[in-house]
Amino acid sequence: MTEAAELPPAPEQAREVFGDRFDDAVRYAELLADAGVQRGLIGPREVPRLWERHLLNCAVLSEAVPEGVTVCDVGSGAGLPGIPLALVREDLNITLLEPLLRRTNFLSEVVELLGLDHVTVVRGRAEEVLGKLQPVHVVTARAVAPLDRLAAWGIPLLRPYGEMLALKGDTAEEELKASATALSKLGAVETSILHVGEGIVDPMSTVVRVEVGESPGGVRFAAKRAKAARTGRARRRR
Repeated sequence: MTEAAELPPAPEQAREVFGDRFDDAVRYAELLADAGVQRGLIGPREVPRLWERHLLNCAVLSEAVPEGVTVCDVGSGAGLPGIPLALVREDLNITLLEPLLRRTNFLSEVVELLGLDHVTVVRGRAEEVLGKLQPVHVVTARAVAPLDRLAAWGIPLLRPYGEMLALKGDTAEEELKASATALSKLGAVETSILHVGEGIVDPMSTVVRVEVGESPGGVRFAAKRAKAARTGRARRRR
């Protein structure tokens, strides 16, 4: 288990961030370093920087998430940022949405092992679950796709006046400018760039926030949602 042996000890900041769930965060890091690498969910070169680049970088997203809301982590992959967020915020109701079976199997194992009762794993693409999942207050994502494409997947899953929080890197500002027209068509009413994790991660995590109005996804997706809802009601009546 050479990959797991390369996992460095948890930094002191991890105890501060994860609190009572620190031991669970360590177990999750060990799973990523072992099974996560073996199953191709993360690269072996990521193991030495799992804490700073992945777990803590994702956990500090909690600074931007309101209390007691529903969250859908789109393209959750190995559970980033959804699992670290769940470990620090038990007040949230989180759905991990992921299309690949080997990843959803891993996510389900992690959720059961860590006793994350407020987390649900759903296999599927965002466009496939539209109208099947209850709309959420917040959509999260990390390193899934360029912002315009990510918004087209994530924004339609939001409730009216919800928000998408996308962890991005140095290109956040350029992506936001380049996506302005697409975001507007998807019902975005306000956008901003946040920096979270001061004193915990260096550099701080960059988050693109996209807030929507009363029609998440715009007119086209409103029609899709209505059609999916009608289909669902018809199936339940059978």
